[in-house]
Amino acid sequence: MAGLRIPPFITRQGRGTDDRWPLQDFLELGALLSAVPCARLHARQVLREWGIAGVADSAGLLVTELVANAVRASRGMAQVSGVVQVWLLSDAAQILILVWDASPQPPVLKAVADEAEHGRGLRLVEAVSEQWGWFSREDGDGKFVWAIARLCPFPVTAIPGR
Repeated sequence: MAGLRIPPFITRQGRGTDDRWPLQDFLELGALLSAVPCARLHARQVLREWGIAGVADSAGLLVTELVANAVRASRGMAQVSGVVQVWLLSDAAQILILVWDASPQPPVLKAVADEAEHGRGLRLVEAVSEQWGWFSREDGDGKFVWAIARLCPFPVTAIPGR
């Protein structure tokens, strides 16, 4: 896919990106609060087009939390790059969501009081995703935070007794 910028760790699996992740999408947004709903709606639409709308709710939540954290991290820097980048990649079994922001600081799981209004984003990512993590770019320019959501192995209508 011309112009698609895939983070390096995806291509180091001994195969080309098309072999491992045949469905790929990239979106670049300004590091603005409005980027969060734009990214969520974009992800939901892409998943519908790919025919995997069944994972849209969990993927939408993951995109929401990861992009919100990326916007917050980028806006908190003295020299803001002004953008966050979102990749959606899928094979037949899972969707990988990657979000890049300009801050080199790692994401932090916070202990949050029950009455707190903020700070639960990564806890939600941890609860909804199969796994998640982060890594710094090789040139030290920002970081990627990623999460994997597993697709349902069979349609809900195929469950016996339904």
